[in-house]
Amino acid sequence: MFLNRTEKPQAGSKKLGSMRIIVLSLAAGLSILSSACGVRFDMQDQPRYKAYKESDFFSDKRASREAPEGTIARGQLHDNKAFYTGKIDNPNPNAVAATATDANGNTVVASFPNDVEEFPIPVTQALIDRGQERYNIYCITCHGQFGNGDGMVVRRGFPKPPTYHDDRLRNAPVGHFFDVMTNGWGKMSSYAYQVQPADRWAIAAYIRALQVGQNPDMNMKAAAAPNSNTAAPQAANTTGGHK
Repeated sequence: MFLNRTEKPQAGSKKLGSMRIIVLSLAAGLSILSSACGVRFDMQDQPRYKAYKESDFFSDKRASREAPEGTIARGQLHDNKAFYTGKIDNPNPNAVAATATDANGNTVVASFPNDVEEFPIPVTQALIDRGQERYNIYCITCHGQFGNGDGMVVRRGFPKPPTYHDDRLRNAPVGHFFDVMTNGWGKMSSYAYQVQPADRWAIAAYIRALQVGQNPDMNMKAAAAPNSNTAAPQAANTTGGHK
């Protein structure tokens, strides 16, 4: 049945149509308002400072703050002094390593105050093998395959480092080699970033193996210390020595 054009629509139908228009208008208005305001509740929208940005709140204008004095990051306690520094417990802060100049013009260490005499970890075949692998990556270019100081860059004009097979370095404590890898000396820069402490000890063990290989009658300390150092570490000596 069709509605005659001359007939007026019922009051209920007109009211329903008006309500629909109102609802649709409200929904559209809320949608537009939400889009315009960018309403979000993500964590990324919380008030915060970006690293290294300027701050008006702090007197030094830096948003990035220093860690409170005395705090230690997780995993950075390093309470085994010998393992992390190559130094004895309670080292003499006034002890100064004597230096000399070798035939190639290198400033070399002639005495080794505060360096540990024994390895702070067990010396095993696996440790020496690991040391050989790391040595061939980081050391062989200067120090050569057998530690004679005749690496590839030396053959191309770089200053020759001391050989591991002179009496001075044969009698040097193992902590000396660790200290040099950690802090550098002379033309050798620090390898603390590239080589982790355990691998520095592995390289030191391999250096001892090279020395024994060319001097089989040598009586060098290559065993782990019976009592591991556990004192809280102090800042490592930055004077070090060339290997």
